[in-house]
Amino acid sequence: MKIAVLKERATGETRVAATPETVKKLIALGASLAVEEGAGLAAAIADADYAAAGAEVGPVARVVADADLVMGVQAPDLAALAGAKPGAWVAATFDPFGQRERVDAYAKAGLEALAMEFMPRITRAQSMDVLSSQSNLAGYKAVIAAAHQYGRAFPMMMTAAGTITAAKCFVMGVGVAGLQAIATARRLGAQVSATDVRSATKEQIQSLGAKPIFVESVAGIEGEGSGGYATEMSEEYQKAQTELVSSHIAKQDIVITTALIPGRAAPRLISDAQIATMRPGSVIFDLAVAQGGNVEGSVPDQVVEKHGVFIMGYSNTPAHLAADASALFSRNLFNFLNAFWDKEANKPVLDAEIGDAIRLTRGGEVVSERLKG
Repeated sequence: MKIAVLKERATGETRVAATPETVKKLIALGASLAVEEGAGLAAAIADADYAAAGAEVGPVARVVADADLVMGVQAPDLAALAGAKPGAWVAATFDPFGQRERVDAYAKAGLEALAMEFMPRITRAQSMDVLSSQSNLAGYKAVIAAAHQYGRAFPMMMTAAGTITAAKCFVMGVGVAGLQAIATARRLGAQVSATDVRSATKEQIQSLGAKPIFVESVAGIEGEGSGGYATEMSEEYQKAQTELVSSHIAKQDIVITTALIPGRAAPRLISDAQIATMRPGSVIFDLAVAQGGNVEGSVPDQVVEKHGVFIMGYSNTPAHLAADASALFSRNLFNFLNAFWDKEANKPVLDAEIGDAIRLTRGGEVVSERLKG
């Protein structure tokens, strides 16, 4: 089985879908690897490192020629896949709801698109979950970037010249990114609080040494929503949450927002009026800015100043940690292929539970049930 790894072409994308580590492991399974020249340079991986690991390194046409599987971080355009075998697999992130035309084009081209972001959140698939691995790094980077923008120190410091008080950091949304943001802000010495619509996260917040901020008078969401995500709040809860957050956010120095709803625009968590209550020099990092934003006025890849408050967010936060993000993403892909590798067939054979969950196209048609609704 020939596996091709392409250089990412999306603007600002610095990650790569395979590293020398995973190249060696895939070759050990019985696959042959071909890597497009320059594919890993933005992630500090030289072509010579791939060659030393056993991969063929060359131009895209030669790399893709007769490929059975193409791996990417973001799904490549069809032009880059010319020469791949009929019915070849493409394993990458596809943004299926936002880029439906691309999914239809893959179907028309007869390719089998495997959307790694549709990986079911079940125990045996945890090591294959690219959303979790990349969100973990995103939560870390959000705090580091906010700390850089913030004009003061995070920890309390007692000096001969007086005491510097600890920064107050509020995390909104306690999924994978939010939990890492809490942990990172705590390590930097901030006083950390957090909130979520899922009442089950309260213990997780406390376990990391942060203060949970929850609406007590109105029932929120018990446990997880579909696939481990939160679902939308009731109007009553939304109103109570807004009132609680408004009084709390006015006292905060750093706010990290992380809320996303799959297939929909990011929910609005912070309004302009709430921003106006924060003290000048405060920072808000909107991790959902690329999906419409949790914060009114946030703009991808720009620092916007409103009412003296700095609002920021990256369109692709994991790409700001290219080496580590690539290492984790590529391990997710290897773990996925390794779990289904059939030694006799010398290729992966997917089961129904995971295969049907991530498969978008097959046999010239869009087959994903999530895209048919």
